[in-house]
Amino acid sequence: MEQANRSSPVMGFILLGLSDHPKLKKTFFVLIMLMYLVVLGNGVLILVTILDSRLHTPMYFFLGNLSFLDICYTSFSVPLVLDGLLTPRETISFSACVLQMALSFATAGTECLLLGMMAFDRYVAICNPLRYSMVMHKAAYVSMAISSWAIGGAASVAHTSLAIQLPFCGDNVINHFTCEILAVLKLACADISVNVISLGVTNVIFLGVPVLFISFSYVFIIATILRIPSAEGRKKAFSTCSAHLTVVVIFYGTILFMYGKPKSKDSLGPEKQDLSDKLIPLFYGLVIPMLNPIIYSLRNKDVKAAVRNLMSPKHFMQ
Repeated sequence: MEQANRSSPVMGFILLGLSDHPKLKKTFFVLIMLMYLVVLGNGVLILVTILDSRLHTPMYFFLGNLSFLDICYTSFSVPLVLDGLLTPRETISFSACVLQMALSFATAGTECLLLGMMAFDRYVAICNPLRYSMVMHKAAYVSMAISSWAIGGAASVAHTSLAIQLPFCGDNVINHFTCEILAVLKLACADISVNVISLGVTNVIFLGVPVLFISFSYVFIIATILRIPSAEGRKKAFSTCSAHLTVVVIFYGTILFMYGKPKSKDSLGPEKQDLSDKLIPLFYGLVIPMLNPIIYSLRNKDVKAAVRNLMSPKHFMQ
């Protein structure tokens, strides 16, 4: 009888979310809703980079891609999180869980690579300004963005395909707000060593390689800036890459902390796991996209001027 129960396939999953912390649900619902509305502000950033010809440069093209990624990533998960905060226990079908996991993985992987591409753009702009227009021509930076999307999508398809081949026949409770891939894999009643190894290889590609590339790029960038004789020149040069560097530190720092943090309380069962194990991925998936438009726009004179121009009555009269 027990064997028969274990052989029954799982048709859906239960997302615990904050079900073991009911008093926090209303507070987090309001907080997450407000954050999501700020994230949608990325749409304004996309709009101005398209409509304002002064922003038709590689840096703002990459920024438009980054903003679109942030909207997509949060939109694949936040509605599910909000719904879960309004119900005792959120349920999700197997197919919907797989789709959400695949789309989230694809956008996260693409963003990792895109940040590396943006570092290369800043390296060429500061270290080789005379060759910038030659190196970063339209065909080059469009190809860089397309390759980031393609590699992120391919990795997502590969990992999702491996995951759906696993049998899920036991516990169907996911101790997260969404279908996070590691949490889903833990529920499989089969050997997941191939999945774990492939995820390790992917982490090297999407985390290790971009981090090394960005680090080396900024070593050369900082060395070049320090050789600028005037303080004003150094300040102006650094201001062109400070926003990107800030986003990189927050983005990769959160990922490394999230996956490097020991999940120490698994033996106590899903109901007793550390609340931070769920809140840190939520921070990664919501707060970072919320900060991106703030970091890139509030300190950028070109973007602020473009937004003012877009919102002016003269623009609507044209």
